[in-house]
Amino acid sequence: MDTIEAIKTRRSIRKYGDADVEKEKIDLILDSCRWAPSGHNNQPWRFIVIRDKKVIEEVAKCTIYGKILRSAKVLIAVFLDSSAMYDKKKDTLAMGACIQNMLLAANSLGLGACWQGEILNQKDIVNKILGAPDTLELMAVVTLGYPVEKVGSIRKGVAEIAHMDRYGNKY
Repeated sequence: MDTIEAIKTRRSIRKYGDADVEKEKIDLILDSCRWAPSGHNNQPWRFIVIRDKKVIEEVAKCTIYGKILRSAKVLIAVFLDSSAMYDKKKDTLAMGACIQNMLLAANSLGLGACWQGEILNQKDIVNKILGAPDTLELMAVVTLGYPVEKVGSIRKGVAEIAHMDRYGNKY
């Protein structure tokens, strides 16, 4: 799958089938994360991969979207490592790029994924469940699995989101 196709066909998948996700695919997804841009190339991301159903269940209790987590075969907890940070805002933006790489890689490998953010309301509990060190701040939990269904999505047109510059030149 080429890059533009991966971008345009990626969707947030919330229902997964029973097939296990191959370790090789998880490795490729994590490898794609490390190629995301980060200021000073500090690569402040860290991950905990969760495949154990008991741990998935514990983490699922930390969000109103627990049903989605329970459906997934794999959870990837994505953390910002404060010991690798140089600027909180820039490093937080880098985390978004890292997660986007993860989502695009999953899509290109035929997997579904969904970026879970609401779980951040319980990030201290999630950290405790996962035994994450104090230097790690939870940024998201990404669900992975083989999609049961792919949903459509409507996007605004370019003319709705791109504007003229101050000199009146169109994008």
